[in-house]
Amino acid sequence: MKHALRFGASLEALVGTNAADLGELAAVLAPDLQDRLGAELELVSPEVFSLLAPQAPRTGVMGIARRPQLDVTEMLSDPTPRPIVLLENPRNLQNMGACVRVAAAGDAAGVLTTGTQDPWHADALRGAAGLHFALPVSRIDSVRFGDRPLIAVDPQGDPFNPTRMPPRSVLAFGSERYGISDGLLSRAQRRVALPMRSGISSLNLATSVAAILFAWRLNAV
Repeated sequence: MKHALRFGASLEALVGTNAADLGELAAVLAPDLQDRLGAELELVSPEVFSLLAPQAPRTGVMGIARRPQLDVTEMLSDPTPRPIVLLENPRNLQNMGACVRVAAAGDAAGVLTTGTQDPWHADALRGAAGLHFALPVSRIDSVRFGDRPLIAVDPQGDPFNPTRMPPRSVLAFGSERYGISDGLLSRAQRRVALPMRSGISSLNLATSVAAILFAWRLNAV
């Protein structure tokens, strides 16, 4: 809820069991939102609160924020010099959420996914700490990126050099087990690999996204 409110989401409901407890929690985690959280809160009994979700949070507060509508074409055409993260057919929802979290922190222009998993699934939202509201996140059926160059992060690629990365790239990362598909690799303008110690063949998906984005960000600053 902190990130939903901080990044402009439409709040449908905010319920809790104790206003004082929420105030103390907000003072620690979101002092910039303390007044708004207090004004939006609707108090309910602990018994009612325990019935509102399959697993009621220990914080004693929960809410519903409306999922923002996203125009992917508009997102891709944004001229801002920031990359987009593309996750091809990711399987692990917590991993997807972690990728959204590092993409938000790394100031990516958005996160797109392919495959059957919904990046807005509750488990992915939990893994992202709600940072889906900080940047565009969407599942797509087709991979067309307009004038944005496609860069595949692949173990067989050239060593990654952030100074050579076009600022509006689409950075493609493959699934946790199989990597990027041959079809997507064939469409990439460039393949890059993270330099790793000999004998180490791969990294966790979210770790790979973080390494690439923060190398780019440190170079761009």
